[in-house]
Amino acid sequence: MKDLDMHIPTYDDVIAAHARIKPYIHRTPVLTSSYLNDLTGAELFFKCENFQKAGAFKVRGASNAVFGLSDEAAKKGVCTHSSGNHALSLSYAAGRRGIPCNVVMPRTAPQAKKDAVRGYGGIITECEPSTTSREAVFAGVQAETGGDFVHPYNDPRVIAGQGTCSRELMEQTDGLDMVVAPIGGGGMISGTCLTLSNIAPEVKIIASEPEQADDAYRSFKAGHIIADDAPVTIADGLKVPLKELTWHFVSNHVSDIFTASEQEIIDAMKLTWQRMKIVMEPSCAVPLATIIKNRDFFAGKRVGVVITGGNVDLDKLPWMQG
Repeated sequence: MKDLDMHIPTYDDVIAAHARIKPYIHRTPVLTSSYLNDLTGAELFFKCENFQKAGAFKVRGASNAVFGLSDEAAKKGVCTHSSGNHALSLSYAAGRRGIPCNVVMPRTAPQAKKDAVRGYGGIITECEPSTTSREAVFAGVQAETGGDFVHPYNDPRVIAGQGTCSRELMEQTDGLDMVVAPIGGGGMISGTCLTLSNIAPEVKIIASEPEQADDAYRSFKAGHIIADDAPVTIADGLKVPLKELTWHFVSNHVSDIFTASEQEIIDAMKLTWQRMKIVMEPSCAVPLATIIKNRDFFAGKRVGVVITGGNVDLDKLPWMQG
């Protein structure tokens, strides 16, 4: 592997991040469901980041980046590109610090997420729904504003912040065999790898991905990053490719990656709404979908499941017709 151009975060960075962001985040609950345990044959422990500030785990990494800036660096604010949850989380954190936040979002991003960004004071510039367009438009915005670029996932400050989620999960549960989380760009899974490889190396780390955006799965099997430019999936938070820093964690610490079809994702999302009475977005249903699909692999195990967010457009639920 080529040398990384950026600092690889350590578990000390996770501990420091947890102390830094504590005033700005929730310690989210861990919920269980006897119905879903019976269905899967596993004991599932859901870490509910859908109850997090700004409605998603990404507020952890965003807050760590924003509140880690020097006063001088903070004056020009922050900027990023994101399909939604990182954008609104960074806007939330910037608002709490009283600094500007500029975000580039795909024009196809859910309206609920755009509304949330603006509600937190973020300024949106829209782009086409492809990685190429996103990065090109962002380059112009950053050049104009001079803000500190907080990458949605390929940023050591963000990964250290996301690592606080699994740190809490391990404190809230006992004797997990594995932890399952969605994978898109890999920020959450990298934070999970960073924490568990240090405090619970016996716990397997499993990533879950949509079949229609399975570049991480293919990268994992090939042994190098394979990036899709504009995959189409209902799991809008999982469309982006791995980058060098997240690939470092995925390639070294993830045990396996499973995929689920669009219908399996929708079914798992609906099932969670029905049985657990919690609002979650499609990207967060992918882990449960893969657990149900691969029942024999998970049966008999104690499994932590990260529900990454709950920012859903309630007027466009995936099981509604028309």
